[in-house]
Amino acid sequence: MEEEEFLTLRLSIAPAHDHNREGKRKRNIIEISNYSSWSDEEEGKILGLLQMRERMLKADHHNKRQDTDAKGLHLIHSLLIAATSVNEKNATSGVENLRQLYEHVSLRGDSVQRVAAYFADALLAHLLTRKSPFYDAIMKPPSPSEAFSAFTSLYKASPFFQFAHFTANQAILEAFQRDASSRALHVVDFDVSYGFQWPSLMQSLSENATPTNKISLRITAFGPHMEEIQETESRLVSFAKGFCNLVFEFHGLVRGSKNVKVKKRKNETVAVNLVFHLTSLKTLSKISETLSYVHSLKPSVIVLVEQEGKCSSNKFLPRFMESLHQFAAIFDSLDDCLPLDSAERLSIERDHLGREIRSVINYDGDDEESCPRFEKMETWSGRMERRGFVGVEQSCRAVMQAKLLLKIRSHCCPIKFDGENGGFRVFERENGKAISLGWQDRILITASSWCSAVS
Repeated sequence: MEEEEFLTLRLSIAPAHDHNREGKRKRNIIEISNYSSWSDEEEGKILGLLQMRERMLKADHHNKRQDTDAKGLHLIHSLLIAATSVNEKNATSGVENLRQLYEHVSLRGDSVQRVAAYFADALLAHLLTRKSPFYDAIMKPPSPSEAFSAFTSLYKASPFFQFAHFTANQAILEAFQRDASSRALHVVDFDVSYGFQWPSLMQSLSENATPTNKISLRITAFGPHMEEIQETESRLVSFAKGFCNLVFEFHGLVRGSKNVKVKKRKNETVAVNLVFHLTSLKTLSKISETLSYVHSLKPSVIVLVEQEGKCSSNKFLPRFMESLHQFAAIFDSLDDCLPLDSAERLSIERDHLGREIRSVINYDGDDEESCPRFEKMETWSGRMERRGFVGVEQSCRAVMQAKLLLKIRSHCCPIKFDGENGGFRVFERENGKAISLGWQDRILITASSWCSAVS
């Protein structure tokens, strides 16, 4: 086994002059070891890089948008060169590559400049490693209020989450309607994400109920921490009060809670919601454990929605390249949804998408046990089938609803359907057992429905 390499950086920062203690100077040494110390010249380059990044974050670069596609391609090429240097632990080359990037990226430029800015930050954090205090500054997450605001803006502006939620809800509603004896629906949501998915389901259930023949909706929801779960519960309970023919219950649990037992009530339809959840588990063993648990619940339907890609390895460079393709498409699509000078777009990219980019690039797991972030739909289908689930064909209503959503949400680019290029796209796959949302020639997310195989 080869000895692990560590990247070294010694950065000296001299404090302000102390008149009470002349001649005494304090030096704060930050070390990321690579067996040899950096020269004064290299230390200066790192400090200069950090200062250049700070200027980029504060600047208003509306005038620096790319004039041609060729310049955008050059910027992407520069990102790949920088990623290769970082992957090879060539700090000197990595710093120089990042310096060139920070000269041309912008949080307010065109989509290529913007996405490149966030990937440059992710690479810089990877270069510094967790041993550097600058790492935490770069990786600092948004505040809870900033994260909520960014998610809300993205939900309103783009069809990304709405496509996932409406398609999943339609499959859940149809499974409930097939169970003629049931007037009670129990949804087990493994990642409640502020609860934005469920008001539309409440509305649909209410349309099939009366004050004398009410429908019961029970949601068991997992979230990151109790404060967010309680806020989600408050929003959903408040919304449910608007329906006199709907009985609503909410049971929130912190993600990772042990010994969770979900009991099925008499004449209750159970649905499992796996929207953007399984890849967050990051390892194949955790995904397998979750699917085994889902199978034990014997649900009438399981809805699976994940971002899709072509990555078959979680090694750094394949992960970087696939992530770059995915997020570049999302950033480009936002130009169809929001003006370039929109404060909402900046919030979405800085506090939601930027955080995701930094997270996926700086994930440590690159062994066979770790799961790539963006995988093919066929890979997910294989996992589901091996766990005893069978795919359910998407209804015509589900497909029509997805296309109608895009028609309503599209602003500038025309909507395209099966096989056409340009703008947002929606099309059926797997012989009608899955629906995908795409941007131009890139598949963004895929939704599918499953049920337990009959023995």
